Amino acid sequence: MSEMVVIDKRAVRRSFDRAATTYDAAAVLQHEVCKRSLERLDFIRHAPQRILDAGCGTGNAWQGLGARYPSARVVALDIAPGMLRQARAALSWHQRLLRRGPLAICGDLERLPLAGGSIDLAWSNLALQWVNTLPRAFAEMHRVLAPGGLFLFTTFGPDTLKELRAAQADTDGHPHLSRFTDMHDIGDMLVEAGFADPVIDMETFTLTYGDARAVMRDLKAIGAHNAAENRPASLSGKQWLAAVERNYESFRRDGKLPATFEVIYGHAWRPMPRLGPGGRPVIDIKPVGGG
Repeated sequence: MSEMVVIDKRAVRRSFDRAATTYDAAAVLQHEVCKRSLERLDFIRHAPQRILDAGCGTGNAWQGLGARYPSARVVALDIAPGMLRQARAALSWHQRLLRRGPLAICGDLERLPLAGGSIDLAWSNLALQWVNTLPRAFAEMHRVLAPGGLFLFTTFGPDTLKELRAAQADTDGHPHLSRFTDMHDIGDMLVEAGFADPVIDMETFTLTYGDARAVMRDLKAIGAHNAAENRPASLSGKQWLAAVERNYESFRRDGKLPATFEVIYGHAWRPMPRLGPGGRPVIDIKPVGGG
């Protein structure tokens, strides 16, 4: 069993704050996954009036969400204030003048600062990998969704950055990459959180680089630093970097080094309450303890 990696949320906030101005140029994969996830909404019948963009980053989903649901109000939430400022700066002048842009909120996906039942569509693109407890994040999404609301998300699966993970293994005894959750476990977690009709599937992307440092530069540019609580107190040294570069070379094919990303797509619904013969909600009563 792999070591449990606890994410330091303050480190996550600092990393993404610093990366706010470099994110869009380096986030080729994130933008492509966002586009493909938006296209999936075209096959789902839903007419939300209140949308949560959970982990909005620089707002790459706003145009697509606005085009599909022009009358909806978007609430944009991110853990990093710098990302929210960058997203707001990208709005057109008339959007800012008329205050037509999303409502920006700084917050944590595991503790959403929103009222229960206040959202019709909870959208999250490649942000859930930064939570410590997926079931808690799913419970929060379920809480803020109104009955009949849709939760649509993407996140990374276990094969993500498998080459870099292998190259870094046993180099200094510290974790340098997050652990990602299997798609089958994600489906079970959604059901446990109270969601209905979960649909989960996966797609693999492979980016290619000239050297290992280029892989790590791209990760740094999008804010994907090592945020584990037990990360090294100081920066990894030249010997560590040399070991990683040497180990990564075993994956070189056709002159390039691959970087694999396993992207999980999922959606599920907060079900409508079941009604009895008299039109009243049916409440399930479960016994506590044995006997």
